Amino acid sequence: MTRHDRTPWPLAVVALVGVALLALPLVALLVRAPWAHMGTLLAGHDVGTALGLSLGTATIATAVSLVLGIPLAWVMSRSRGWARTLLRTLVTVPLVLPPVVGGVGLLMAFGRMGLLGGALARLGISLPFSTAAVVVAQSFVAMPFLVVSLDGALTSRDVELEEAAATMGASAWQTFRHITLPLAAPALGAGAVLCWARALGEFGATITFAGNFPGTTQTMPLAVYLAMQSDPDAALALSVVLLGVSASVLVALRGNWLGALGRH
Repeated sequence: MTRHDRTPWPLAVVALVGVALLALPLVALLVRAPWAHMGTLLAGHDVGTALGLSLGTATIATAVSLVLGIPLAWVMSRSRGWARTLLRTLVTVPLVLPPVVGGVGLLMAFGRMGLLGGALARLGISLPFSTAAVVVAQSFVAMPFLVVSLDGALTSRDVELEEAAATMGASAWQTFRHITLPLAAPALGAGAVLCWARALGEFGATITFAGNFPGTTQTMPLAVYLAMQSDPDAALALSVVLLGVSASVLVALRGNWLGALGRH
C-alpha cells in the first residue's frame, strides 16, 4: 500500500462509527436471542404460516414489479424534459414516503370508499384486508427499487448495438428483447433482489391496507410486531429467523447479481 492509498485516520474513525451503527443492531439480535428456547418459542407463534405467507407474497410482489417495472424503467430511460422529471418523481416518492402513509393512500385508492373501490366492488373484487392487499402493498413500496436500478443501467447503456440491430432490420421489440434487456440483466437482477428483500420486510403499508390477520395477512414483520407487545423473547426469535432468511438470500445471490451490478 502506497502512502497515497492510506486512509486518513479521521475518515477511518468516522467509517468505523458508521459500520458500528449498521452492525451493532444485527449483532445485538444474535447476542440477545433466546437460543436455548428458540424451538419452543418459534413453535408457538405460527412461524411457518407467517414465514410462508411472507415468502409467497414477496415473490408474487416481485413478479408484479418485474412485469410493471421493466416497461416503466424503459419508458423513463427514454423520456426527456418534464416527462422524465414527472416519472422519476412518481417512482421515487414511495422510497421516501412513510410506509404507513402509502397504506393510507392505497386505502383511499382501492378501499370500499376509494377512487376505484366502487368499480372494483361491482366486479366482485375487494382488495383491503386480504392476501392480495399484502401483495399490492409490497409492490407499492418495493417496485421503485427495481425501477431505479434498471433505469440507471438503461440510461447509461451503449446505444451502438441497438443502432446496429436497427440497421439490420430488427424491430424495436426485437432490439429490446435481444439486445437491451440482456445488457441490463445484471442491474435487473440486482433490482429484483432488492425489490424482493424490501417486500419481505414491508410493514407499515401492509398493516394499514391489509391488516394483521393470522394466516391471511400476517407476514413475518407483523408477527414480530405483535409478539413484541406480549412476548419480547418470541419477537427476538422471529427477528432472528427473518434476519437469517434475508441474509441467506443476499449472500446466495451476491456473486450472481450484486457483484455483476458492481462491474456494470
